[in-house]
Amino acid sequence: MNRDDKGRFLKPENDRTTRSADTRAKDVARKPWAPPSTLDTPPAPEGYVYRWIRAETLNQEDRKNVMSRLREGFELVRAEEVTDFELPSIMDGKHAGVIGVGGLLLAKIPLETREERNSYYQSRSRTMQEAIDNDLLKESDARSPIMSPRRTSSVTFGGGKRK
Repeated sequence: MNRDDKGRFLKPENDRTTRSADTRAKDVARKPWAPPSTLDTPPAPEGYVYRWIRAETLNQEDRKNVMSRLREGFELVRAEEVTDFELPSIMDGKHAGVIGVGGLLLAKIPLETREERNSYYQSRSRTMQEAIDNDLLKESDARSPIMSPRRTSSVTFGGGKRK
């Protein structure tokens, strides 16, 4: 390779690439290092959300969990459905071709179904809490109440100056 009078390498005469195309600097901003996540997922299709569901625990299949999630409305995501994101898939067995990592399977559920499911469980939780509160109030004595009938909380900042 030829050098100029300052010792820099010269480009061959038949090389027509521009100097800016041959630099190592990238225009992309540097992303700070973070530990890699094995459960990254691509953006879900329109109207769906992704969720990892348990397929096995301690190398024991958890068929009950998978079947209950499928009955709730989840659908297992196959590797060919996700083209622009590299994800590992199960190679053999019952779930061959499904995206899976470490005993978890990737599933999708329609947003509407998820919202209905969430509101059902919130309502059920609220009903159970009310039943517990009623049982406690039945056993409570006015002289030493177990709890007050209303659940309230308040936040104060600073103690203020005492005079």
